Amino acid sequence: MTGTSRLDRRRGIAYSASMKRSLTAALATAALALPIGASAQVPLSPSTQMRQVPSSQMEVQLSYAPVVAETAPAVVNIFTSRTVRRRQTTGSDFFDRMFGMGRAPQERVENSLGSGVIVRSDGTVVTNAHVIRGADELRVVLNDRREFDAKVVAQDEDLDIAVLQIDTNGEPLPTLRLQQDSDREIGDIVLAIGNPFGVGQTVTSGIISALGRTNVSNSSSFIQTDAAVNPGNSGGALVNLSGELIGVNTAIFSRSGGSNGIGFAIPAELVRRAVDSALSTGEIVRPWIGARTDAVDATMAAALGLDRARGAVINELLDAGPAAEAGLRKGDVILSVGGTPVNDDNGLRFKLATLRTGNSTRIAYMRDGRERTANVRIDTPKEDPPRDERLLLGMHPLDGATVVNLSPALGEELGFDPYLSGVMVMKVQRRAAAHYNRLRPGDIIVSVNDRAIRTTRDAERVLDAEGGADLWEIEIDRQGRIALLPVRALPNPT
Repeated sequence: MTGTSRLDRRRGIAYSASMKRSLTAALATAALALPIGASAQVPLSPSTQMRQVPSSQMEVQLSYAPVVAETAPAVVNIFTSRTVRRRQTTGSDFFDRMFGMGRAPQERVENSLGSGVIVRSDGTVVTNAHVIRGADELRVVLNDRREFDAKVVAQDEDLDIAVLQIDTNGEPLPTLRLQQDSDREIGDIVLAIGNPFGVGQTVTSGIISALGRTNVSNSSSFIQTDAAVNPGNSGGALVNLSGELIGVNTAIFSRSGGSNGIGFAIPAELVRRAVDSALSTGEIVRPWIGARTDAVDATMAAALGLDRARGAVINELLDAGPAAEAGLRKGDVILSVGGTPVNDDNGLRFKLATLRTGNSTRIAYMRDGRERTANVRIDTPKEDPPRDERLLLGMHPLDGATVVNLSPALGEELGFDPYLSGVMVMKVQRRAAAHYNRLRPGDIIVSVNDRAIRTTRDAERVLDAEGGADLWEIEIDRQGRIALLPVRALPNPT
């Protein structure tokens, strides 16, 4: 055993010496190959110089404890409760339906938990919208075990952001400062702080695995991390080693429901804009430019003269919208917004969502093989025309239907296409003529007896004028398909 060990050491020394001679020769050859006066040192960017691999065992043994001590007090636990009513049955569908023999509904309280981040000392808390969904009561518990009731200021299901407010009685709370410069790179060390599985506040470490993940949601561009993120971490903090909030943890990708090293966080710039919007207007407003876009694939890029698949191509413009007013046209490919490259339509929506409404931004776009720029005003969807909600009553097949005028603002509010126009059915009264004629919420009324319907006033006027007619032809647009509404019933005149 001793002889073998010494032989191995002698081989190792000889190999090490050989490697050193080879490395020295290679360096000498490279130096001779350089032009006179040239430097062999590769210049590093300032951000790269600040990020260094540990060079000693002492540096490897450094602790994240100071960062945790600074940031953890601003990360809170959020406890929610909601009342669920469940109807009790006899076990026989026949008797339940025919004789109403089902027992009275029973109520039970469901509790759930998540995490949140205090971003302002007056008690403004950011979390995920799915953490508080359907909650009747909200309770925020601080790291030091203090508890507060909370109320929802605003929330956005698509962005998965909610802003809460707790009453601190004037006592300032610890806060996490949001990263200002978005200076983050793949490979940066990050810490995830939250309350996974309800075990209590927990800190996990990892790195930024990817940036600009837009295939997770239609409205955001996520930071991906391999720091362990589990159920209960939602709404918690993702911080850098400077103690800044760089993102709010929102989702995990896992078949088992636990952490597989693929977690996602909403970037700080979007969180900041959501908080500002919620506190100033009472809602989270998503800015837009009035242009519907699609991602550019490789085939389309070649046809448009692009060097690779990038950007978002405009396929529809809102008349008199910000993009149309700035001179953009259908077929233009948006390449960057405010100097930030746009890789696809989701990336464009995310970038616009981080901008302040009312301001203008420079947009670079491609048209006819040439790159151009335009200053585009950032705006919000407008309610034009006004919704003018009306309940249709009278001797006609649409009696009992409530209709509204479509507008970009209403589309954004209700989650349907903001570029649609016309008159849409909002709700239908049960046992009314519209109900028996199978009119549905979401149907768009196109025409009545060959008379076009453009506004709710048009609908009411035409239906009243045609009242008592023997024959009705009502065209509706249902999920993009135009069809005649089968008229089966009219109101009973008695």
